[in-house]
Parts: sequence; C-alpha cells; structure tokens
Amino acid sequence: MLRYIIPSQTRRKILALFFQKPQETYHLRRVGREVGEEVNAVKRELDILEKAGVLEREKRVNKVMYTLNPKYLFYDEFLRIFAKEGSLAKEIVKNVSKLGRVKFCVLSAKFAHRISPKEGEIYLLLVGIVVVAELNAIISFQEKELGFEINYSTMTEEEFKFRKKNNDPFIWQFLKEPKIMLIGNESDLVV
Repeated sequence: MLRYIIPSQTRRKILALFFQKPQETYHLRRVGREVGEEVNAVKRELDILEKAGVLEREKRVNKVMYTLNPKYLFYDEFLRIFAKEGSLAKEIVKNVSKLGRVKFCVLSAKFAHRISPKEGEIYLLLVGIVVVAELNAIISFQEKELGFEINYSTMTEEEFKFRKKNNDPFIWQFLKEPKIMLIGNESDLVV
C-alpha cells in the first residue's frame, strides 16, 4: 500500500528499518545490508531523509551514524504506519478469518516504541470471539522473530463492555494510552 504514497522502494525499506526499531543507530553500510540495496541509492535516500528532518546524522570517528529524530513532526504517525506494516500486524490482518470473529484488534503504541510494558500491561488487545490457539501460534512465531515477549489479552465483546462500564483500571489504562488500531474503529472502541 505504501508504494503509492512513497514511490521510492529504497526509501520505504529505510523508513521501515528505522521505524520498526526506533532506538537503533545505523551506519551507511549496515543500512545497505539490512535493506538489500546499493550503497549509492541508500546514501541518496539517507541524505533526503536527513534533510527532511526524519533522521539525525552524527559523525563518530570514521563513520556517519543515523538515528530517528524523535522531534520530527510526523514521528508518531510514522511509528503507527510502520507498526501496521510490521510482521505482527500483517500476520494478524492476514489471518483474521482464522482468528474468529474479531471486532477490535489494538496494538499499544508502546509496542511501536519498543517500550517494555509494566507489570500487568499488554501490547495487544483482541475483542470478540477469538480462536486462542490460532492467536498463540501467531504470537509465538512473532516472539521468536522479534526477540521479546508480546503480552496480550483477549475478551468477548460483552466482557469488554462490562469491564469498560465498571471502570476496570486494566481496560481504561490501555484505552487512555496511545494505540494503533489493526481491526475496528478507535471511536467505537473507546465509546
């Protein structure tokens, strides 16, 4: 989908690399290896992204290092977009019919930021009739790929409405924080 909005394939790959691992720092050759593109094309795109303010550049000894600029105006929006382009979101959306009747599937923005959830917090919430075995298979594979545990919770629509109505702190803490909707509408989720 992004290929129509960001026509440069190399730029899309670079943006995905940086926004799917927002704390990482990269040098030119590593970016080239990670995205599988020619060094000259990568250098051109890195220069464009730095000039636009998406990336920050820092010279260290004999290497130029690039990091995301967290003050970039569209930083949070790009994090959300590339979280939806990430492997976890793609697997959930691709397999939604196997997962049952899912009304809402929501990722915490902490997942996109790669911030570890506090005790009792979750990265992922699914509301509806969920086939837990299918979800577990997706989550287990993604945990191996990503290298960290993905805390998640599932509940029926009735349970979700009940817990919301009764001011369940678990639900309201999740709903108050920034989130990324994979399935469903955010206004319907919160109302």
